[in-house]
Amino acid sequence: MNRDMSMLSLVLNASWVVQLVMLLLVVVSIASWAAIFRKLFALKRIQSLNEVFEREFWSGTSLNDLFAAAAQNAKLSGPMERIFASGMREYQKLRERRISDPGTLMDGARRAMRASFQREMDVAEANLSFLASVGSVSPYVGLFGTVWGIMHAFIGLAALTQVTLATVAPGIAEALVATAIGLFAAIPAVVAYNRFAHDIDRIAIKLETFIEEFSNILQRNLGAHTANSPTSSASGH
Repeated sequence: MNRDMSMLSLVLNASWVVQLVMLLLVVVSIASWAAIFRKLFALKRIQSLNEVFEREFWSGTSLNDLFAAAAQNAKLSGPMERIFASGMREYQKLRERRISDPGTLMDGARRAMRASFQREMDVAEANLSFLASVGSVSPYVGLFGTVWGIMHAFIGLAALTQVTLATVAPGIAEALVATAIGLFAAIPAVVAYNRFAHDIDRIAIKLETFIEEFSNILQRNLGAHTANSPTSSASGH
C-alpha cells in the first residue's frame, strides 16, 4: 500500500460530508476550550473575592463601614459582598420606613439576599450548559461522520472486482478520524463540566452559609435595640 496514511492526508481525502463534520467538531472544540478557560478564570476570581470579603467581614469592621465600601466598589465586588449589600440595603430601607417588627425586617433582608444569591448563581453557571451539550453531542456527531465515511467507502469499493485490506483500510481510516475528533472535543468538555459543577456547588454552599450567619447577626442587632441601623461589628459573632 503506497497511499499516504498521515492524518492530514486522511482528512484531505475524506468525503465532503466527513470533512464538514470534522470542521464543525474543530470549531466546537475551539469554542469549548475558550469557554473552559473563561469559566476557570471567572470561578477563581469569584472564590478569591469571596475569601477577601469574608476575612474583612469577620475582622471586626462595622457593618455600616462594610456596606459603605460595598456601595463604592459595586462593580469590583464579589458575589458574597453583593449579597451582603443587598441584605443591608433592604434592611436599612425598612428601618427608614419606621418598620420595627423584627419578623418583617428579617423577612425583607432574607428575600433580598436570596434574590441576589440566585442572580449570582445564574452568572456562575453561565456556559455550563454549552459544555454539557458539547460533551454529550460531539461523540454522536463524530459517529455520524464515521458512518457516512464508511458507507461512502463501501460504495466506492462496490465497483472493484477484488477487494483487499489495502483498498479498504484508507476509507475506513478516513471515516474513523471523525470519531477521534468528536472524542477530542467531548472529553475535555465533560471533565471541565464536572469540575466546574463541583466548584459552583461549593460556592453556593458557602454563600448560603454566609446568608444564614449574616441573618443571625442582624437578628441579634434587632434584639439589642441599640440603634436605628446595625452598627455593631461582625467579629465575635
